[in-house]
Amino acid sequence: MVALSLPRYAVRRALETLISFFILVSIAFFLFRVMPGDPTAFLLESPRIHPGVRVLLRQRLGLDRPLYEQFFIYLGNLVTGELGYSLYYGRPVTELIFGRRLLNTLALVGSSTATAIAVGLLLALYSVRKYRSKSESAVTVFSLVTYSIPTFWLGMLFIMAFSVRLGLFPVGGTITAVKVHKDLLELAADYLWHMALPFTVLTLIQIGYNYLIVRNAMLSILQEDFVMVARAKGLPEGSVIRRHVFRAALPPFATIVGLQLAGIFTGAVMTETVFSWEGLGRLMYEAVSTRDYPLLQGIFLVILAAFLAANYVVDLLYAYLDPRVRYR
Repeated sequence: MVALSLPRYAVRRALETLISFFILVSIAFFLFRVMPGDPTAFLLESPRIHPGVRVLLRQRLGLDRPLYEQFFIYLGNLVTGELGYSLYYGRPVTELIFGRRLLNTLALVGSSTATAIAVGLLLALYSVRKYRSKSESAVTVFSLVTYSIPTFWLGMLFIMAFSVRLGLFPVGGTITAVKVHKDLLELAADYLWHMALPFTVLTLIQIGYNYLIVRNAMLSILQEDFVMVARAKGLPEGSVIRRHVFRAALPPFATIVGLQLAGIFTGAVMTETVFSWEGLGRLMYEAVSTRDYPLLQGIFLVILAAFLAANYVVDLLYAYLDPRVRYR
């Protein structure tokens, strides 16, 4: 077995990541095109339109060409950073993805993910210190319930309770469309008012996952020999948990955090659709519904790049913390 140096390991992992990116992009290209349905059906919905118009439209969009020819054209455009035009919206894909939609998703999913990570870690620390107590059992049951509830069902429940019945929050959207905001502060308040319910739903769903992962990891580490040695030295139980058990549980959790942070760019499809939040998740749903190939490919590229980049960074972090990872 030979241990690679960290720079060589980083270069090797970078090459493997690029190869994975090309393979997955190629699979996605052909996968989207075997989906049932015709993308021109949403552009020419009227049955009175002459069939020849549909044929001309397919020629104009390049859908009449062989798949392999479309594939090489797509790769050539991808190298130059050209993602094409949306078939449904008629606008550049990059403009649709990297505009207002991305900012809305980063605001909603980013804030909820960060909050869920922080709260999940704090609850895990509390649960391990209060292990087998009634409060620990209550926190565990709460986490299991919130983690198991379907996102769309919880979102609809919140809408029925807090929007329809109580009228405390809007049913959906990002801002009040008919309202003229006097200044930026009023606009921000209206934006946060609309974000309150989807933020709460996403946070509750993610807290349970983070809590259960860290709690189970810490409980298994409590049985290790170095923990018994720390206790034998007379260290307080709180210090043992914080300085030894918690630190030992963090490296495995780094992988989960990295994937969660990468998941910010995917948006929350169910939540954004239920609450009509104008983000990448809802844009993905609209692209699937209209069979918008260029838009679907663009969104997939963003998701793929985010996850591969997060995985690459986590691999380098592991290789730095544990040199055994670099053994081949």
